Amino acid sequence: MTYSFVVEPVAVQEFESEDERIERCKEWNLLSGTATRVKTYMYKRQALTLPCEIVGFVDNQTVVIQFENKQQHCIHPAYLKEMQTAGFGQRSAAADARAEDLSEEVSVADTMEDQVIEAAGGEAPSFAESAEGEGSSESVTSNEKAAPKPKQPKPAASKKKAALQLPEDKLKVTAVVKEFTTVPNHFSDNDDEVIIYEGVTVEGHDLAIEEVWSSHSATLKKLELKEGDTVSFEAKIVAKKLTQHPVKYKINNPSKMKIIQPDS
Repeated sequence: MTYSFVVEPVAVQEFESEDERIERCKEWNLLSGTATRVKTYMYKRQALTLPCEIVGFVDNQTVVIQFENKQQHCIHPAYLKEMQTAGFGQRSAAADARAEDLSEEVSVADTMEDQVIEAAGGEAPSFAESAEGEGSSESVTSNEKAAPKPKQPKPAASKKKAALQLPEDKLKVTAVVKEFTTVPNHFSDNDDEVIIYEGVTVEGHDLAIEEVWSSHSATLKKLELKEGDTVSFEAKIVAKKLTQHPVKYKINNPSKMKIIQPDS
């Protein structure tokens, strides 16, 4: 059986390893920060509830899932996450019912407007005619006319700082571990563990980045990092603010991370 609603990906970026798939799912909030394996998800559409698995991605905003019949489908990760809630189908049905009620209200309003126009002789009375009838018993002199208000000068538009242009390729980065902390995850009972880095330098680029953050993944925990450790790694840097912290940039999929030992 094939599904007609499927939006097949033109090109799929597959995960290099199971660890990368787990890290990606955590970034998309499809797994908790402490999860160690990927689970099976449910794709819900009208009367269908189909098990599926995440097999890759097109970009950071498009996940590729695969059904049991091997068909692949593109979907936004936040929408897939919403499908996992128990009330997903009920909310959709309520929205459809509300849309139907609004349609009926518009239809009734149109019918009443047609009846008013027909009673008026086939044309709707204009606003100008109505106003003329109401004001015929009063005369307004030129002195009583309100003087036009002078136009207020528009406030000068504030100048916004140009957004930092971040390279799309992986970068060689050196940074210092500043802090280990947690941030709330509204889709999980557990908070997400994260690391904040400071003293960021990027090889071959002059980027005004003071701090970055990353998930404290199972792979990074094996390094047993401590606050104050200087580390080097390769990763993409993206503009993604850390919840409840003034850190604007995130490192995605850090690899080849190692601790730089201080000179003896």
